[in-house]
Order: sequence, then C-alpha cells, then structure tokens
Amino acid sequence: MKKFLLYILLFFSFSVFAQTETEPVVWDTTMEKISDTEYDLVFKATILKDWHLYSQYNPEDASLPLVISAAGDNPKFELVGKAKESKTYKEYSETWEKEEIFFKNNGTLTQRIKILDPNVKRIKVTIEGQVCKEVCIQVEETFFFYFKGTTAKETPITVDEKSKKLTSALKLDLKNKDLLKGEAEASEGGSLTSIFLLGFFGGLLALLTPCVFPMIPLTVSFFTKQSQNKAKGISNAILYGLFIVLIYILLSIPFHFLDSLDPEILNTISTNVWLNIFFFAILVFFAFSFFGYYEITLPSSWGNKMDNASSVGGLIGIFFMALTLAIVSFSCTGPILGSLLAGSLTSDGGAMQLSAGMTGFGLALALPFALFALFPGWLNSLPKSGGWLNTTKVVLGFLELAFAFKFLSNADLVEHWGLLKREIFVGIWIVLFIGLALYIFKRIKFPHDGPSKKLSFSRVSFGILVFSFVIYLIPGVMKKPTWELSLLSGFPPPQFYSIYEQDSDCPLGLNCYKDFEEGLAAAKRENKPILLDFTGWACVNCRKVEENVWSESDIYEILKEDYILISLYVDDRKELPKEQQFLFLKDNGKTKDIETVGDKWATFQAINFQTASQPYYVQMTSDLEILHRAEQYTDRDTYYEWLKQGYQKFQAQANK
Repeated sequence: MKKFLLYILLFFSFSVFAQTETEPVVWDTTMEKISDTEYDLVFKATILKDWHLYSQYNPEDASLPLVISAAGDNPKFELVGKAKESKTYKEYSETWEKEEIFFKNNGTLTQRIKILDPNVKRIKVTIEGQVCKEVCIQVEETFFFYFKGTTAKETPITVDEKSKKLTSALKLDLKNKDLLKGEAEASEGGSLTSIFLLGFFGGLLALLTPCVFPMIPLTVSFFTKQSQNKAKGISNAILYGLFIVLIYILLSIPFHFLDSLDPEILNTISTNVWLNIFFFAILVFFAFSFFGYYEITLPSSWGNKMDNASSVGGLIGIFFMALTLAIVSFSCTGPILGSLLAGSLTSDGGAMQLSAGMTGFGLALALPFALFALFPGWLNSLPKSGGWLNTTKVVLGFLELAFAFKFLSNADLVEHWGLLKREIFVGIWIVLFIGLALYIFKRIKFPHDGPSKKLSFSRVSFGILVFSFVIYLIPGVMKKPTWELSLLSGFPPPQFYSIYEQDSDCPLGLNCYKDFEEGLAAAKRENKPILLDFTGWACVNCRKVEENVWSESDIYEILKEDYILISLYVDDRKELPKEQQFLFLKDNGKTKDIETVGDKWATFQAINFQTASQPYYVQMTSDLEILHRAEQYTDRDTYYEWLKQGYQKFQAQANK
C-alpha cells in the first residue's frame, strides 16, 4: 500500500521529464454479431513508437492495467468475461521490480457482451488504463455503440433533439459582452503571488529538514574547494541553484497540457470526490512518515544513477547534481511537495498557480546554496544538525494532518454528506493543535525523539504561540462565535454549512438563488441588477471573498438591498433530474455528459463567459446587458468600487 501511494504521487510529479505527445494511443472500433443477444466489441489500438499500453493482466502494484467496463447507471448489457487480447510483450521493470505485460505499436481487444434488454438502442463502454514511455498518461476513453433492430454498428456520436434544446437554453444573448474583458484578469496576479510565496515558505520549511539542511555546507564547500579559482566555484554553485529551480518548474509542465486540452479539467480534478479522499489519505500517510513511524524513499537505484551522472563535468554534471538533491531529499520534500501539488490543483488558477508554487519552492531550496557560495563565511553561523531537525519534521507532520482534513472537507462539501460541518472541522483542528502544543512542551514523544532536555526559550515561545492559536480557534465551534475565523477563510467549510440551524443556505445569510432562471425572474420582478456569482463548494478564494469582503458592512448592505444574487456552484455533484440531463457537444467534436448541477453551471460559464475560474463575478441587467467588467478574487476597496460603479450604471439606464 505504501509503494502504491508513493508511485501514484510520482505519476503526478515526475511525469514532466519527457512529455511530448498528448495522445499516444488512437482507437478504432467495430462490432461483430455472434447471436441475437451476444456481440463482440473490437477495440484496435494504434500506439506510438516506444510507448507501452499495459495489458488487462499487468501485475498489481505496477503500471495501471486496462479495464473495460459498462458505463451508465443502467447499462442494459453485461460483459462476458475479460476481453481477448492480441500479442503482448513482457519486460522486467526496475521501477516496480516486476515483469510487466504490455502492447507495443498496436494491440486488439475483443470484448464479448450480452444484451439484457432487447429494446436497447445505445450502449456506452469505457476503457481505462495507462500508456507509458518515459512518462505515463492516463487512458480514459468512452465509446458508444448503437443498435437498430437485430443489427448493431458503431457510429459517430450524434446529439439528440433534447440535448440540442437544453444546450441552446444554456446560451445567453448577452449585450455589451466586450465589457467583461480587461481588469478582471489582473486579479490573478495577486493570486499567483500568494501561491508563489506559499511555495517559497514550503521550500524554507524543507530546508529545515534532516534530508536537506546538512547538505548545504557540504555542497557549497564542494563547489568552492573543487574549482581552481573562487569565481568559478561561486558561478558553479549559483548555476547549481538555478538548476534546482528549473527542475521544480519542470514538474508543473504536464498540468499545462491538461489545462489546454480542457479548461475545466483542473476544476474537475480538484473537486473529484475520490481524488480529494486520495489526497486526504496520502497526506495522512505523509504525516505519519514525518512522525517517524516509517520513511518514504525513492528507489535507491535512481539516486545512484543520478549520482554517477553527476560526475560528468560541465553543465551536465551540475544539472545531475541538482537532480540528485531532488531525489535523495524526497523523503522530506515529497510530503511538502505533495501538499503543494494537491493545494494548487484545488486552487482556481490551475496549472499557472502550480508553476508559481513550484517556482517558489525551488527558489527557496536553491537560495542558500547561492548565498553561502557568495559569502562562505556565513557557513560558520549555521546551527549544527541535531534534534531540532527531527522536531521540525514532527511539527510538519501535524501541519500535514491539519491540511489533510481540508481535502476530506472538499469531498464532503461537494457530495453534501454532512460529515464535516464547520464546527466539527474546527474541533478537529483544535485537537490536532493541542497535540502539537503538547509535543512542543515534551508531554508526548515520537519514535525518533531523543532524551528529554530542558525546554529552550524558543521552544517555549513556539508552544505558547500554538496554544494561542488553539484559543483563537475555540469560538469557531460555537453557535454565535465571539469572533469569526477570518484568518482561516477558505480552509474551514463556509459558515452556513453548520451543525446549528441557519436562516439561509447562502453566504452570510444573504438571499440568493442557485438557479439562473429563477434568479433572472426575480431580477425582472424586483427591477434590480443581477450579481452572477460563479463559485464552488471547494473554492478557497470564493470563501475568502465571502468572509473577508462580502462581510464588510457597506458591501453586505449593497448585496442585500440592491442586487439579486445568483450563486452557481460549478462543483456541485448533486444529480440533475433525468429530464434535465443531456449530452453536450463541444466545439472540438467531443461530448460531455451533463448529469450534475455542477456540470450544468460549469458548462454554462464556459459557453457564455469563456472562462473556467472561480470566483467569477458578473453584473448584468435582467435584459442580459453587461454593466461592468467581470471581477474575480480581489480586495475589499476594489470590490466596493466595482459594485458601486455597476449599480450607478444600472440606475442611469433605468432613469433614461
């Protein structure tokens, strides 16, 4: 299980090094009738050179095997055993330490099915698996097969009249649409800066771990002593630092391919229930490794190969030295990187935010090597390695556990399970940080802690700081808190997701509509402008705006009295009524099943506003006339002026 979780993470992070083809497998399908109730579905795969598509029989704890399954709630057919496969190949994998089974160049799968409903008109079959070269790409394909009488054929996907009608209903005839462009995009800069700083802070924490800290003086001394002149040693050390930054930037590149293929894909990933549960599980797994119960390491052969490669001279040797650092320090940096990866995917800037975070992380790791090379006398001021490094790891373990519950909360919110209401979430954090405080004061110990010594001033000060944070959290479990947890906006569930009865299920108790048509009708009835709010249950920046900006008295009053608020949750996994579900045909010819509330509003946003980010705010009239530019995550003063200007324009038009 430990290896499985580790390699799943590695699939996300290390897939950067050679991704050049985005679709290395092309499928062709046919159907052959065997009897009145049985058919053979034939899937022919054409595979790019040097890529391996893994067999259904590939061993466990290795590259993911192919899985063919019947899709839909009521498939009206069943699979008869596993598919027959054409020629496959076997090869021992040093990574997985197993013999893998795969197709190369081409492969054929023949899956027999049995029809359970003689009146069936269409069936849907999915194939999932993995195709790898130096990198691995998920295979996720959906195939439709259509039946007519006693014959069957695979045909191009078509959209029925119901789907065309419902798609048309999503499209708005917006007026002054050009006003949306411009300044709204500038707000992303602040968000990128924030996550860059968050990544930088994560890198600083990684520096204070036992895997990285002792390497600083060793590496700097190596460069300064190896070179024949001081200037050369300094330039090599700086180049080493630059390569560290480059390596961590490269780790984010594959996610830009995902973002360009489908602008909604990162939002889909970030709000996927099972992926959020996976992130919860893996952060708990990381936390206990920091506590010292086990250690996560990459295969030793990777480090050895990189170390051998680093003996090559010049730029290549220095690059491989930087890569060696990234690999051998993974047991300490991996959990922090995993948290950054998970956190960036659940952020609203997607791949750009991940790149910003990775850049900050790599810069923080690289900075000491360059600075100490420039000023080698500073090395004498570095504290010696010791028990404080293990203390740092344990503290990080508690932080990992605290962040883990954010991902479990995301899953709970989008599915409306009601397991982690706001007060329960805050209560769990209170327990965790009490545990951290007890550890700081040496009331509890972990496996790698040394013998107890007298508490230092810095340790006592930090313990008092943690206890102060616990006191800050306590009002969060009360029905009427003494103060709101504004510093934590976006981490706990929203205030209306509470164990206590609330006046409204809208932010801050405001009146809002969660269906566009209902809100539009209300705006016409009350002759008010619309504030269209594209939001999400798992959207951190949405909560920050609601709890830190909307909560300001003057803004709150405007929202309550002057606007019709329509909040559309793009990650809501509540299933639409069957009569409202349909197949949406994208411009690229591919289709998307609109089955949930979130599917509908995410598509609605993409069609009309050509964006997939949240929060995203639009001011418009009930006649669908845009009043002002769109706004996103921003500060209180900017938001207030934006609201006021939009409302003044609405009043001017009404008085004409």
